[in-house]
Amino acid sequence: MSNITQSAVAAPLAALLCIAAGGVQADDFTDAELERWQGQFMEVVEEGRRLWGTEGLGSNRLVCGQCHPNAANTHPETYPKFQKQLGRVVPIWEMVNWCIRNPLEGEALNAADPRMIALQAYMNYERRGVAMEPGKH
Repeated sequence: MSNITQSAVAAPLAALLCIAAGGVQADDFTDAELERWQGQFMEVVEEGRRLWGTEGLGSNRLVCGQCHPNAANTHPETYPKFQKQLGRVVPIWEMVNWCIRNPLEGEALNAADPRMIALQAYMNYERRGVAMEPGKH
């Protein structure tokens, strides 16, 4: 993995989530802080894009992008939702792991693994502007 660490992922995402939730206003931060955090976020997105197209997640030379070019058809905005393959309501990271274990024949990632965070950041970035619809099938 590149030089991305969990703290480099967690701090900017936490700040952006606080802003999005209305708990903190964007003007409570300096422009330099917002720019730095956005830059770090985009580094994580780019790492997710890289992982999406590489064979390192599985053992059989398949990559995420073969079934989901540009993270299309992943619909992270609909999670958590009932997922037929797993037989219950799951967050998106569990479905990502299903794909890693099954089509890619790889080892599941922990939800806090920087690679899992990068994959989710990439999927969500590619779907930016799409309305949140948890539970939608």
